[in-house]
Amino acid sequence: MASAPADTDSPEAKPSRIASTPVNWPVFIISAALIVVFTAAAAIWPDPIYAAMENAFVWLSQYLGWYFILTAAIIVVFVLIVAFTRVGKTRLGPDHSKPKFSLFTWASMLFAAGIGVDLMFFSVVGPATNYLAGPGGAEPETVQAAEEAALWTMFHYGIPGWAMYALTGMAFGLFAYRYHLPLAIRSALYPIIGKRAQGVAGDTVEIAAVLGTIFGIATSLGIGVVFLSFGLGMMFGIETTFAVQASLIVLAAIVVTFSTYSGVEKGIRRLAELNVLAAIALMLYVLIAGETMDLLNMLVQNIGDFFAMFPGMLTQTFAFDTSEEWLSWEWLEWWTIFFWTWWMAWALFVGLFLARISRGRTLRQFIIGVLLVPFAFNALWISIFGNATVSRIAGGDAAFAEAALDAEGSGYFELISQYPGATFAIGVSVVVGLLFYVTSADSGSLVLANFTSKISAGTGDGPRWLRVVWSAVIGALTLVMLTLDGIYTLQMAAVILGLPLSLVLYVLMLSVWRTLRMETYAQESKDAQLPSALSERIAASTDPSQGRWKRRLRRHMHYPKASEVEEYMTSTAMPAIEEVAEAMAAAGSEVICERGTATESGMQQIDLRVDFGNEAIFKYQAYPVEYAVPSFALNFRSAGETYHRVEVFSATGSSGHDIFGYTKEQLITDVLDAYERHLTVLTMSDEAPGPSVTLDTGTIPTDWDSSRVNRSE
Repeated sequence: MASAPADTDSPEAKPSRIASTPVNWPVFIISAALIVVFTAAAAIWPDPIYAAMENAFVWLSQYLGWYFILTAAIIVVFVLIVAFTRVGKTRLGPDHSKPKFSLFTWASMLFAAGIGVDLMFFSVVGPATNYLAGPGGAEPETVQAAEEAALWTMFHYGIPGWAMYALTGMAFGLFAYRYHLPLAIRSALYPIIGKRAQGVAGDTVEIAAVLGTIFGIATSLGIGVVFLSFGLGMMFGIETTFAVQASLIVLAAIVVTFSTYSGVEKGIRRLAELNVLAAIALMLYVLIAGETMDLLNMLVQNIGDFFAMFPGMLTQTFAFDTSEEWLSWEWLEWWTIFFWTWWMAWALFVGLFLARISRGRTLRQFIIGVLLVPFAFNALWISIFGNATVSRIAGGDAAFAEAALDAEGSGYFELISQYPGATFAIGVSVVVGLLFYVTSADSGSLVLANFTSKISAGTGDGPRWLRVVWSAVIGALTLVMLTLDGIYTLQMAAVILGLPLSLVLYVLMLSVWRTLRMETYAQESKDAQLPSALSERIAASTDPSQGRWKRRLRRHMHYPKASEVEEYMTSTAMPAIEEVAEAMAAAGSEVICERGTATESGMQQIDLRVDFGNEAIFKYQAYPVEYAVPSFALNFRSAGETYHRVEVFSATGSSGHDIFGYTKEQLITDVLDAYERHLTVLTMSDEAPGPSVTLDTGTIPTDWDSSRVNRSE
């Protein structure tokens, strides 16, 4: 998984990127100390630590298993409500922003985010276990068990987990790109506690995020280490030992250090993209070399059965299974509960990546894409590999059945070994798994460095040395956890950390809901009034000379040159807005009114902001924007190929209307119209508890979205 560079798209001068992002020392020291202490204790006293973890795991699974399952279901419902209601039109960025990536490129990156070495492992182990255990009421090794074997693994890698990613991704995107808050977990606290999020409460949430993320990454890397060490053993006859696993972990740490200090992130990203293609080739290899028609028939049935069974699977707790066997409840502990808590551990990590590649998209586009694109590939992979596994076991291959249940991942390689060209396919599998393993370690150290740094809008990633430190900590934690009891210990750790992380997800839901409630209030305040030309229409209708309507008509049939807009800004717009600012300041408001220069054109612009403390800031910015003269206006091209508009920007982006040609009185009235709408929003939000999102007025990045600008060359 690769992280995309952060960028901004509001309209002012783009701040210079600082050389080094400061470390958030309280978060770093406390989280690192907790992890180091745990790692050291586990290395010194492995048996007591393992026993304590096992007891905690059993207690959480038995007494809070229902809670984790319910939480996953609530998150699915929440993101679907956001996607398919009015707020789904809200953008992950200012109103004027457009997606940076094309639909195909964006979908490709979502697709890549859904693949990892653990998918290769569980696509065989999962269906094999489900067929031989028969969860969901099916008798083991029956036709029903075969039909549902791949379905449960598709479910565990499917919509509920990606809904968690969609939740965290929309939270990051809204707070960082639309409200210009730091790209940090603490930003989600602003709608709940306001500026106090910069204090102890914010540090506490970020410490929980760091702990959950590092254990989630360690779980994935631990599975990858075990899986790859077995594959290397098959290829080169290397015995699967602790030394081999330790070497793989050290290799990942070396690659992270190299990429950090040599700037080869793009090279690793290209390898990751190539890796996706190789994974697709492996899937097609199994499909074509195996029983193709049978696998395709099973795939079609799996798709239909999945969506038919999904609502019941989402809330399945086996509450009415009273049998004494482990096949229901213990299966639920080690599979559904483990997977949901594991997804929670990865949610903040992957959500950050998804937000950074999705700026400018609406919440509806984002959620539907995140839920369906990666799941579509996962479903294809699991159906093909899983059904190939079940078919071979059902055919009576007892030796393969034993291998398919092996916790070291031997089942995957045993499955591949039955096809023509198996040696080459196993080699490709090892390379694919190794690259996914390395890129996960690399991006994981980057995200942890960001989580423990004071990231703000417009700044880069965490310090390089911090990435190296986190890489070493991840490696040490993974190594020690593997010495306790391999993958089982990692699974138990994921469930234990799932409890605090689930609380973080509830905080995110509450914050996103309050933020989108403000968006709804803002839209209702606009709908309750006339369009943006309200000021001009009133003035035209009350002018006794009846000449102003003609001037209004001429304004809409004229495409002004830069010099005209420059003169208008100097003579009319800036004096009018400054006069309003002076009146607001005299009335006791905290007002900032600044003249500046537009980044794209070098023309003058002016920005009026009114601070309301813990409530949303009021912003009225008159900003010249260059456009190509539209094709329908060929008769008005006297000014050339381009013209300028003076657009009004609020705190959430361009309002879309042009004030060029307004008189001083009309412009003042337009500012007051906007101010009154803002007060209406604050009044509506005051009826519910909690502050609204507060913008950092001193660091609002304002680089105009150049995808909207068209010039003649």
